[in-house]
Amino acid sequence: MKNITVLLCSLLFVNLILAQEQALKISSPTAEKQVLIKEHKRVKIRTAEGEKISGRLRIVDAHSIAVGDTQIQLVDIKEIKRNPLLLSLFSSGFLIYAGAITAGMGVIIGLFVESSGFLLAIPGAALIFAGIKSPNVLKNYKAENNWNFKLISISEHP
Repeated sequence: MKNITVLLCSLLFVNLILAQEQALKISSPTAEKQVLIKEHKRVKIRTAEGEKISGRLRIVDAHSIAVGDTQIQLVDIKEIKRNPLLLSLFSSGFLIYAGAITAGMGVIIGLFVESSGFLLAIPGAALIFAGIKSPNVLKNYKAENNWNFKLISISEHP
């Protein structure tokens, strides 16, 4: 009976340890605001060397993270921003679609109505280019604006 009790307590203890999830805590002492980015979420990072990296956030140890295949120290992060896949697909898809419609309408108007309608191809091309570059409208957190980066463990059950 004693062995079963010890085994049951050990399993519950291991479950509590493994149920914790790692996250990147971004806080600002001046704004008194905190943001959590959980592990395996998509982010865009610019390092102190000017390198731009995007991908899924993975926590390596207490002082470094990995995005894709690149390992980054927390002190080397210049700015970070979330990059949700749904927002990226929606914004880029919408801009490419709107650009194609605008350019197509420009060609139709230019052929059948008036030749100045071909000028609509210019904003159409600009919209397609903006869709390919995939803009991200979410807020970025810069280290130079007193945002502090820290790795923490959070439990899934409050």
